[in-house]
Amino acid sequence: MTVRVLLADDHAMLRSGMRAIFETQPDLDCVAEVADGRAAVAEVARLRPDVAVLDIRMPKLDGLAATEQILADKANRTKVVVLTTYDSDEYVYRALRAGASGFLLKSLPPEELISAIRVAARGDALIDPSVTQRLIARFAAGIAPPEPPAALALLTAREREVLLLVAAAYSNAEIAASLHVGDETVKTHVSRVLAKLGLRDRVHAVAYAHAHGLVDNSHLRP
Repeated sequence: MTVRVLLADDHAMLRSGMRAIFETQPDLDCVAEVADGRAAVAEVARLRPDVAVLDIRMPKLDGLAATEQILADKANRTKVVVLTTYDSDEYVYRALRAGASGFLLKSLPPEELISAIRVAARGDALIDPSVTQRLIARFAAGIAPPEPPAALALLTAREREVLLLVAAAYSNAEIAASLHVGDETVKTHVSRVLAKLGLRDRVHAVAYAHAHGLVDNSHLRP
């Protein structure tokens, strides 16, 4: 499958550099480049790319506001990966609340950005490892656990186990090893959890579990 990508960054040299990197990958097709958030929203609506890679600091409309507008259109299947030079919890929190499927620092190696685009295109999600656990702890600390939502009753015991392991940042392979099941079985469980709880992807499953008090933060993985 070829992943159609839109790039939005106000620095022409950075866009050119990223586009050159994508062109080395046979499964990535950069369908457009834009220099501001307003143009990103318009081009996503016109082209419907699989993934939009948005810088946070852009003129006319910043990347976070553009993410919110793009993902407010429920008919739009485009996934958003947000890039930034700033390691800010507020940026990450707002991007995830908007529905972004990835949040990465520009200092990461190019292969990690490529991997994040592929992950997003598959319907999964990725946050820069340097901010993941801090963000989860901060997110959970600021929210008093409410009554368990009724949707949790739809999960089987095994699906609930899978949700808690996802919330603890386990990969599918690690979940499979922990539960002594195959990778495909884990993928099926994760898909069912997301569908039953109305969640967009794994990142939002993590936020959901912590927001609803399902996870003890003292047991977060280092």
